[in-house]
Amino acid sequence: MAESTAQQVIGIRAGLSHALGAAATALDAARREYSRAVERRRRVIEAADARRLKLGAALDARLAEIDEQHRHDLAAYAGAAAKAADRAAPGAAGDPWDDWQATPLDRAAELRVGRLLLPHPEDVPALVPLLDRGHVVVRGDRAAGDEVVAGLLLRALGTAAPGAVQIIGYDPEHLGGGLARFAPLAPANVLTFVGPGGLGSLLDDLTDQVRRINETVLAGEYTSLRELNAATHRRPEPWRIAVLLGAGELSRAEQAQLQRLLRTGAACGVHLIIQGMPVQAADGVEFITAAPGDHARISSAGALPVRLDGGPPQAVVAATCRRIAEAVAAGPAPVALDSLLPQVEWQESAASGLTAPLGDSPQGVPVPVTLADYPPHALIAGPSGTGKTNLIYAWMGALAARYSPAELAFYLLDFKEGVSFARFAPGRRDQTWLPHVRLVGVNVNTDREFGLALLRFLGDELRRRADAAKQHEVTNLAELRAEDPEGSWPRIVAVIDEFQVLLSGRDAVEKEAVDLLEDLARRGRSQGIHLILASQDVSGIEALWGRPALVAQFSLRIALPRARRVLAEQNTAAESLPRYHAVVNADSGAVEANRVVRVPAAGDRERWNALQHRLWRRRPADVGPPRLFDGDVVPRLADSPDFRRLAPAESMPAPVVLLGETIDVQARSARTVLRRAPGRNLAVMGTRLEEACAVLATAALSLSAQFAPEDARFSILCLDPDARPAAKALCESLPDCGWYELENADWILEGAAAEATASWPADRHHFLLVYAGDALPGGKAVADQLRTILRQGPERRIHVLGWWRGAGLLRDALGGPGTRTDAIGAWVALDVHGSELAPFYPGAGAPAWYPRPWRALHFDRSVHRGAEVIIPYGVS
Repeated sequence: MAESTAQQVIGIRAGLSHALGAAATALDAARREYSRAVERRRRVIEAADARRLKLGAALDARLAEIDEQHRHDLAAYAGAAAKAADRAAPGAAGDPWDDWQATPLDRAAELRVGRLLLPHPEDVPALVPLLDRGHVVVRGDRAAGDEVVAGLLLRALGTAAPGAVQIIGYDPEHLGGGLARFAPLAPANVLTFVGPGGLGSLLDDLTDQVRRINETVLAGEYTSLRELNAATHRRPEPWRIAVLLGAGELSRAEQAQLQRLLRTGAACGVHLIIQGMPVQAADGVEFITAAPGDHARISSAGALPVRLDGGPPQAVVAATCRRIAEAVAAGPAPVALDSLLPQVEWQESAASGLTAPLGDSPQGVPVPVTLADYPPHALIAGPSGTGKTNLIYAWMGALAARYSPAELAFYLLDFKEGVSFARFAPGRRDQTWLPHVRLVGVNVNTDREFGLALLRFLGDELRRRADAAKQHEVTNLAELRAEDPEGSWPRIVAVIDEFQVLLSGRDAVEKEAVDLLEDLARRGRSQGIHLILASQDVSGIEALWGRPALVAQFSLRIALPRARRVLAEQNTAAESLPRYHAVVNADSGAVEANRVVRVPAAGDRERWNALQHRLWRRRPADVGPPRLFDGDVVPRLADSPDFRRLAPAESMPAPVVLLGETIDVQARSARTVLRRAPGRNLAVMGTRLEEACAVLATAALSLSAQFAPEDARFSILCLDPDARPAAKALCESLPDCGWYELENADWILEGAAAEATASWPADRHHFLLVYAGDALPGGKAVADQLRTILRQGPERRIHVLGWWRGAGLLRDALGGPGTRTDAIGAWVALDVHGSELAPFYPGAGAPAWYPRPWRALHFDRSVHRGAEVIIPYGVS
């Protein structure tokens, strides 16, 4: 029993011991797990705190980044908005009043009324559309609204050309007082007022204007006047701004007309600025709520507040209105040359005629002008300063842009002092030329012979075309071009400015010029040769009236302001023309055929150059520069095509002497051939030293260019001290030249005379240049030696090229009165009158010659029937 109890106790104790051990183990394990849990909790808390700090830092960084991006975007958007506003409202449309001045723009712009109040310091203008876009309704504070209206009107006026904006004011309460600051515009009809009770009539009139303009727009297949202007580069109608400053209750008819204008007016350039009148919101209507401070609003800006600008300073308004009124009173500025140009150049055929617009009619419609079989020729008249040259430029530009050089050729001649046509030929600064121009003659007021040369050239061309037409059995240019498409048959337009100079003088030049003009005017029409005669003097036009057969051919008449006698007797339309306008009449000036044309500004060098450069770049490869003849320029020997062609040849039948440039359509040198025949000597007569030396130098240098040094020799005998520098310089430039003066004159004359009478063959040419031959030393022997050389020398290849200081002195050198002058086969007369040249001229008469500076008369008895005028070359 005791053992069992002891065993039980032992068992219990063992169980308890085991339980205690297990409990201790479990407790240790629990404590360890607890420690680990505490550690995990600590780590989790630390990680959470670290994550919270990191997220906070990231949030702060992101919020800072968002704030910075917001500031950057706001600045960019504000800057872009400001730049867009500057583009939409440049110059007078958007400049602040403290730096404002009128700056007419090429297009309608939006107009500034204040600035948008953005959460950014950038100044972004608040703009409202008006011209070509819509209407403006001003509500709210009346005083602030008056300043807004004044600012809109001044900006609209300042961005348009003078007269391009017309203002109609209706102010029944203040009788126009709200627009009083614009009063200087009233005398020029830029500002008109409608009295109380006139609102209905005003709205009816504006509606009629919209209907009329809309018909014009639709006729051109456009949707608005703005689109028509952009396509045609013209603004035929001014903008009309009706300012309605309070009207009370509107009648039903007035309300209907007002709504009609709000819907359709802007497309036709009719705009309303309304203040103090209820208007419903609609497309194209901008509402401005005027209020002081920062509480103004404009409908296009939504909820953004606006600070309105103050009104324009009165001094700025008055000065601008005065300038506009003065410009309108002076007449409208011309439109640009571009308005005459086609969209695609060189697309027209000149087979049946030449047609191009000369400008716009008062209604803005282009006025075409034709040169063809009828009307064939044109007469232009206008006093100085009325734009005759500008009109010719405009007409030429319109034609040149439509017809290629194969279809049209210009020949231009200006008899007044100036270089109006020189721009069409290459110059020192601009090497381009108008490809259609074949000839330019300027400063020819003293060279009537050049006009005669042009008429002779056109006469030759007329005969060439008539012969070709006869050969092909046709009658006119159109048929000839069809039969001979490969031929060169452009229509020719010859423009002769101040043509009356050619028809003055009552001499042989005048007589031949009239005969040629009559023939060209009568027969040229069928062969595509057209004449345009222009004059600024009444006497110039009257130069034709005594020649009915001639004037009848000029059925196209163009009269500039105040032109007289160019239209029919009772036609006075030109007397009241404004500046930049002309009357075009294709029926010989009959009143019924009048068409008023607004001529564009074609004289502007920059605009013309743009056209000329463009056409020049398109020129065909075979189109070279035109012949330019400038009567004020001394031609240079080095530039002479004939001189440049001279070169030594193995066999030369006879040397050629160049003397100067002929007055001719083609650049050609006057020449004399020194054959081995009696009289083949040259005499220069006159007292003008420089010109005489130039002629002799030209002759010697042209001879020298034809010989190798061993084939010719030169001898210069200078008997005038004043001529010594020029003669010495010439001697030094010749390859084999002997120099002789008064002291040894007898030596060279004796030697040359011996050569002339020798029996042995001459081995080479000998050219004796004598300066001041009338100053030879006295004595019969010396005179006889010179005569021997003159008579017998040419057959021995000895030729005298001499200068005598008078025709009588030359005759004395030949033996005196009664002596034959055959020893001088060719001569050049400087300041020697024609009557003094009778002994050297064939027949019983004398040449019609009146000396003028740097011109000479040339005659060669072996080839000439009459003398020709030449221009001595400059040889320096």
